[in-house]
Amino acid sequence: MKAKSSHRERSFPFLQVNERERKPRRRGLTEIRGPYYSVVGRRYLEDLFETMGDYVDSLKFAGGSFTLMPDQVVRELVDVCHKHDVLVSTGGFIERVLTQGSDAVRRYVGECKQLGFDIIEISAGFVSIPIDDWLRLIELVRKSGMKAKPESRDSIRRGRRDGRRGADCRRHARSELGDRSSQAIPRCGRGNHHDRERRHH
Repeated sequence: MKAKSSHRERSFPFLQVNERERKPRRRGLTEIRGPYYSVVGRRYLEDLFETMGDYVDSLKFAGGSFTLMPDQVVRELVDVCHKHDVLVSTGGFIERVLTQGSDAVRRYVGECKQLGFDIIEISAGFVSIPIDDWLRLIELVRKSGMKAKPESRDSIRRGRRDGRRGADCRRHARSELGDRSSQAIPRCGRGNHHDRERRHH
């Protein structure tokens, strides 16, 4: 049995709590949201991790907020997370990148790797991505040395099924993006469904 966390003696040690395994763990994972609705800078993260870092497994940027920051600031935030054994995820943003072509997708993945991201979320919340294309994206991310975190449109729909605003937003995004997302996904050395059919005939 793996050793349980924690690295430091918690207050009220005589009270029973649900103990977790030490990081990195595979169960009982907690992901927190990074810069998006509120300002999350280096000092904020350091304070947070010094007090509750034993319980945080990953930090997720949102809305592509990292694309508005100086690259040195992004590196600093990533470094603070890694110092406390916290993985860093891009959050859902790649659907925006897909509209700018395959070269932008490759450069996006490469830049994420260079800045120290551990996870690239591959979200199909606002665009429809065929399964073959989705698999190619996952392969591209994994070959770059990062983890791919697929997020299906069904899971997002379940989370927002009671939110009329979310549904309206998705309809608007699909009408704006059309079919461009599929055309932008790099091949990654792997043929698509139609390529395989032609080879069989």
